[in-house]
Amino acid sequence: MAVEAVESRTSVPHTTPSFGPAVALSCRECGERFPLGPSFACVSCFGPLEVAYELPAGDPESLRRRIEAGPANIWRYAPLLPVPADVADRPNLNPGFTKLVKADNLARELGVTGGLYVKDDSGNPTHSFKDRVVAIAVEAARAFGFTTLSCSSTGNLAGAVGAAAARAGLRSCVFIPHDLEAGKVVMAAVYGGELVGIEGTYDDVNRFCSELIGDPLGEGWGFVNVNLRPYYGEGSKTLAYEICEQLGWRLPDQIVVPVASGSQLTKIDKGLKELVALGLVEDRPYRIFGAQAEGCAPVSRAFKDGHEVVRPVKPDTIAKSLAIGNPADGPYVLDIARRTGGAVEDVDDERIVEAIRLLARTEGIFAETAGGVTVGVTRKLLEDGRLDPSLTTVVLNTGDGLKTLDAVAAGPTATIPPSLSAFRAAGLAGL
Repeated sequence: MAVEAVESRTSVPHTTPSFGPAVALSCRECGERFPLGPSFACVSCFGPLEVAYELPAGDPESLRRRIEAGPANIWRYAPLLPVPADVADRPNLNPGFTKLVKADNLARELGVTGGLYVKDDSGNPTHSFKDRVVAIAVEAARAFGFTTLSCSSTGNLAGAVGAAAARAGLRSCVFIPHDLEAGKVVMAAVYGGELVGIEGTYDDVNRFCSELIGDPLGEGWGFVNVNLRPYYGEGSKTLAYEICEQLGWRLPDQIVVPVASGSQLTKIDKGLKELVALGLVEDRPYRIFGAQAEGCAPVSRAFKDGHEVVRPVKPDTIAKSLAIGNPADGPYVLDIARRTGGAVEDVDDERIVEAIRLLARTEGIFAETAGGVTVGVTRKLLEDGRLDPSLTTVVLNTGDGLKTLDAVAAGPTATIPPSLSAFRAAGLAGL
């Protein structure tokens, strides 16, 4: 009865779908379980729901070999995800298995001696990590018979939903704040779906979508980060899986993750714990650090003040992909940072731009503003002695700098006539 009450808000007829090892939705607050469905909140305590599994049992080596023999995308981890066994054969964007860059030049600049890596998710199909989460949500949308894929977005998710829906043959209608970066607006619109700008912040957009999902107008709509959120969130686990596999099946000592809603950080922690439980990696301590922009840092502020509750703020930062003033998973981020001995820190816009330039200059990676936040926070944590430079550290870059060009002023070193004499006169010949 409880699950029917939640599902009636979408009331989409569907046949019995396959969700692989997933067996239920579980409330993160009270632990009550519900059948798998397009539900996102516990009807007993209103806590968030997440996917619960019966993960593969048996020989870890056999599972490891099975994963390594899989496709070079997130579907190599299908045995650990809420997707059907034949997911790799379906029309989708096949995101994931992006580069883990050993950042030796950046390490020297920052004084890291234990190994510094950048997990560069700008290599995904729409150039952000959002392709991972949307890929899982699309499979859930198919299973539940949804015909329209939708979301509230700070930019990257809108593009990922538009592209994934186009590939899957679904209609898309996505909602964004009216003042997003031009590059993200174009990328969200080009796939042919509906793109709607909402006057206000991301939190205003999210509230609007919550109203739409309960209205007859939203009948047959799968909102990837609302009624499909439990499945959508599981896509972020693949970042943890890939990092450990690319490190030779071992846990990183320290990992720095950008925080918007906080879902990515919580699911990375979930993925790491799953790998330990399966015996795929050795169980040893790891520390997780959250990174926010100073102009939207409600979780960082709560961490520093020793609070359990995250107080909403009004965003004012160039890192618009992280500009969520009321992060749904904020309290869980606090729990993980404290449990693992990590922290949540923030940097201002100036340091974000400096960090973007630093990563580009040292490693040839042009990060969007969220990547500038993680690199900037990494630098700050090292300066403060809270990150151990002798340990293996992984920093996430979740998107491509071409999406946030307005944040970085750059241009030609010089503009000259087409002659050697002009080149010499410009003082560039000795470079």
